Amino acid sequence: AEARPFVTYHNALERDLTLRIATELHLKRLVVGGFEKVYELGRIYRNEGISTRHNPEFTSIEIYQAYVDYNAMMRLTEDMVESVAKQVTGGTLVPYQGKEIDLATPWRRITMHDIVKEASGVDFAAIDSVTDAADKAAEAGVPRSALEKAKSVGEVLNVCFEELCEAEITQPTFVTDYPVEISPLAKPHRSKPGLTERFEMFAVGRETANSFSELTDPVDQRQRFEAQAAKKAAGDKEACGVDEDFLSALESGMPPTGGLGIGIDRLVMLLTDSPSIRDVIAFPALRESS
Repeated sequence: AEARPFVTYHNALERDLTLRIATELHLKRLVVGGFEKVYELGRIYRNEGISTRHNPEFTSIEIYQAYVDYNAMMRLTEDMVESVAKQVTGGTLVPYQGKEIDLATPWRRITMHDIVKEASGVDFAAIDSVTDAADKAAEAGVPRSALEKAKSVGEVLNVCFEELCEAEITQPTFVTDYPVEISPLAKPHRSKPGLTERFEMFAVGRETANSFSELTDPVDQRQRFEAQAAKKAAGDKEACGVDEDFLSALESGMPPTGGLGIGIDRLVMLLTDSPSIRDVIAFPALRESS
């Protein structure tokens, strides 16, 4: 994940450590070790902002399965959420803030390029220059301030999605095939250069799940880690560094793997018609009263 961690100090080991921002890399090491299906349901910590959708401490489930890809993870996601909805609410039609959400499968699938083209009229797949892409995005209504950090056409595409599309997705939708620049752990797409086999699931205007066909090439992974490390050195506090232990595990050989992460708190928000993440966490982080 790309996230700013909490930093702490381990007295017995006499070294700095960070609280985990994801369980991903350790679970994938288990897949390397021969465990073909692994998962963990647990707490994650990210030193980020607080909002109706974000809490620094939250619950997620991460799942990894060998010999499948992101298409299998889509089917697993929709089948699992549909099953949970039936058990919790008695059906698949869920009321949420005055709207009716239909969780019955199958869910809509659309690429990031296509959904941005629907919203903006711009086909970013046909643009090679980041300057041209930013100009087209600004013409479509994306604030220039949101585009300042975008260094590639793929990053501009992602900003357009976040600014123009994300909040408008009401029914459960898989947005697929993300740019490689924003997907450092995802496998390159088998037929679309510059993209990855990745999806995120959105409903009621927010992301609830994230999934990849996992990157298994240690050479490619090192290059992406090094690109992230360069961003970190340039001041990006959410970029990751180079994880030599994980690279060593990949060099031992990792089978083709599908991975999935679901935000449990956001799923509970949806199923209980709760407008804020604070409503579904027993002791959420709150600002001190002045």
